[in-house]
Amino acid sequence: MNSNWFKLLMRVTKVRYGKGLILKGVPVIYNKSGALLTIGDHVVINSSFLSNLVGLYQRTIIMTRTPEAKIEIGNRVGISGATIYARESITIGDNTNIGGNAKILDNDFHPLEIEARNADIKEKIRTRPVTIGKNCFIGCNSIILKGTVLGDGCVVGAGAVVSGVFADNCVIAGNPAKVIKKL
Repeated sequence: MNSNWFKLLMRVTKVRYGKGLILKGVPVIYNKSGALLTIGDHVVINSSFLSNLVGLYQRTIIMTRTPEAKIEIGNRVGISGATIYARESITIGDNTNIGGNAKILDNDFHPLEIEARNADIKEKIRTRPVTIGKNCFIGCNSIILKGTVLGDGCVVGAGAVVSGVFADNCVIAGNPAKVIKKL
């Protein structure tokens, strides 16, 4: 699919994007009616196997799931084969790079309680906003979980599972992720 056609489709679904958006491959970008999905200026979204040689397992997926959801992606952000999925709110600051196959999720996807899960009660899905500061780097295959706040300049190591609040300029790694260095 030609990226101009895809950008037209994005406008139809009320995805707001700035100037200089570069799409390498065809991402999956879905904005639920009533939700807010904004992409800043000069953002690069890699969604093809050869667009990032770390080895992408999938196309980039950016999705608002509920009418109340909000995803705000800043200026000069790079995204490679990542999933950004919001039921409530995900904010990504300017100049942040999101490595291959990373996942940023503001919810649990399913209720934790057996009865609610078996009855598929969507209202029981727990959510908390995710905020990623400016000038961050999210390593490949990492997972950013609901309620996470990354300060400006944070670096998340490859494969980290991140949950919690982290100050500016931290290197965060591991499962569960913890601060391993202050920059």
